[in-house]
Amino acid sequence: MEIQGKVIAVLEARSGVSARGEWKSQDYVIETHDAYPRKMVFGVFGADRISRFNIQLGQEVNVSFDIDAHEYNGRWFNNIRAFDVRQVDPASVGMQPGVVPGAAFGPAPAQPAAPVQPAAQPAAPAAEQSSEDDLPF
Repeated sequence: MEIQGKVIAVLEARSGVSARGEWKSQDYVIETHDAYPRKMVFGVFGADRISRFNIQLGQEVNVSFDIDAHEYNGRWFNNIRAFDVRQVDPASVGMQPGVVPGAAFGPAPAQPAAPVQPAAQPAAPAAEQSSEDDLPF
């Protein structure tokens, strides 16, 4: 999934050592540009990705992410992990055709075409219509 927004918070990096070696993770918060802005916190796992994405406070970014959930002590928690973060030119926000800023499910649906109006038919006199012919089709 993807979402576009402005980075409004860069949270403290976490690190540790596991059986596989050292690890590093950092969380970020973005806000969309919808009529009713939404906020989302997402994590980047791995020191190499953190340095490659180089996410800074105030940047306009497009985040590609996966959502997963896990259970702990009978409660469920969501985990939103980014696998790609790309900077977006702030001047182009909302300018991309077919893409709604903040849309997590791809481009906006196409607008339906205007209905085709049938050619005008001369109206039948009311006296000629019978009760059998009062169906709308």
